[in-house]
Amino acid sequence: MGWLILFFTILFTVLAWKRLDLATAFLIAVLPVYQIRFQIGFLPMTLLEAMILVLFAAWFVKSWRANELPLLLSFPRKRESKKNVQRYPFWLEIILLLVIAFISAATAGFNSSALGILKAYFIEPAMFFIVFVNIFSARIATRSSGSAPAHSAMSGKIPKNREKIFWALAISALFVSAIAIYQRITGNLMPATWQNTGRVTGVFAYPNAVGLYLGPIMLILIGRLFAALRNIKYLILNIFFSITIILSLLAIYFAKSEGALAGVAAALFIFGLLYNKKSRWVIAGLAVLAAGGIAINSQARDYAINKIMLRDLDGQIRRQIWVETWEMLASNPKNFIFGAGLANYQSAVAPYHQDGIFVRDYNDLDWHRKTVFNAEYRAKVWQPVEIYLYPHSLFFNFWVELGLAGVLLFIWIIGKFFVIGYKLYVKNEDYSSIILGLIGAMIVIIVHGLVDVPYFKNDLAVLFWILVGIIGVYRIEFFPQINESSTNNTNKK
Repeated sequence: MGWLILFFTILFTVLAWKRLDLATAFLIAVLPVYQIRFQIGFLPMTLLEAMILVLFAAWFVKSWRANELPLLLSFPRKRESKKNVQRYPFWLEIILLLVIAFISAATAGFNSSALGILKAYFIEPAMFFIVFVNIFSARIATRSSGSAPAHSAMSGKIPKNREKIFWALAISALFVSAIAIYQRITGNLMPATWQNTGRVTGVFAYPNAVGLYLGPIMLILIGRLFAALRNIKYLILNIFFSITIILSLLAIYFAKSEGALAGVAAALFIFGLLYNKKSRWVIAGLAVLAAGGIAINSQARDYAINKIMLRDLDGQIRRQIWVETWEMLASNPKNFIFGAGLANYQSAVAPYHQDGIFVRDYNDLDWHRKTVFNAEYRAKVWQPVEIYLYPHSLFFNFWVELGLAGVLLFIWIIGKFFVIGYKLYVKNEDYSSIILGLIGAMIVIIVHGLVDVPYFKNDLAVLFWILVGIIGVYRIEFFPQINESSTNNTNKK
């Protein structure tokens, strides 16, 4: 196995040196390879991390040799000309995030787990983001005129190198979906833990990972598909992306990832409302039909209420997790401000943890009395609850890992993402569906993040910054920020 990993890494290094854009796209297509783990001396590593480090090193050396190495605070920068210096999108937020993550690692005592999370979920995704923005930005057009390049998404055409992003995501989603559907049909390739449960896991170790990965990618592909549908020349793309989207939805359904399905539904609702007048009427009609169907069908109504109010088993367990998490955070000012520290949630919440809960039957008005006085019934409704790795809430996840400043910064990043996305949507009708797809992908992450962990996993952390990177690339393209002082000095000359 070690020799195969070494051989693969060498081949990827050659690819990165020859074609950075292809290497970046290939990395995007194989994000789930983080599950291949190994060690270099005392340092634990995943194959995905090794690829990010190789990609960054190749980009750094090539840029240095070409005298085009940009500073972290400016993009791009050539030594002989500083007229068109631009700041990286989200540059300040990334710096603050890294500082806060470093402080959180210190809060956890710089143990190996904390340093591993600092490296895999924050430092390496930031390194990938820097390479991504440099590779896929339309730098030549921006430098020369400060205006948008002459191409139109209305015709389905976008810069050729940027098209690789969408194809890479589609190929990755198709592979994950195909494995999940194969598991559903045959029962093969299933982890032992999840056999005979009626849920699939795809290439991952547990079912919810399928929804966490495929949900945001689905919306990105839907946005790209709607742009390409307007041009018959993109027939192959239309067919391939359509098949991938359908299979991804099936895979999420077979994984029974209800958070992902809710996120996709919410994103499609917003997408339809904003896309055009016709889609607005269609979405409004479907919403009325859905609401009417739920209202007149008691089973559907009860199901919806139980899910929304978190009254089912999973919902009650999550509510208990959140109660314990809040008790831990509110127990003293240090926890409230700094959280538990990276990778320290399980230890920090242990003193506040209950071994289990009594699962309430909301249809049984006598539930409380039977639970108190009937030992047999009490044993029947008792549900043991373990201490999970994370508190299954995007909000609490960042709070316990990065502290109050971390969760506020993350909220800021998401808010800024939506503001930039909306400005791009308003300014560029040609790109409206692509931008709506990106906005929809973030909506999926937020909605699913109400009940799960959509960031603290190697592939999901990189996927999040791919999403931010794409919106950042479009911001650079359509809202270039020129260094005014340099420009004014040049004009004076």
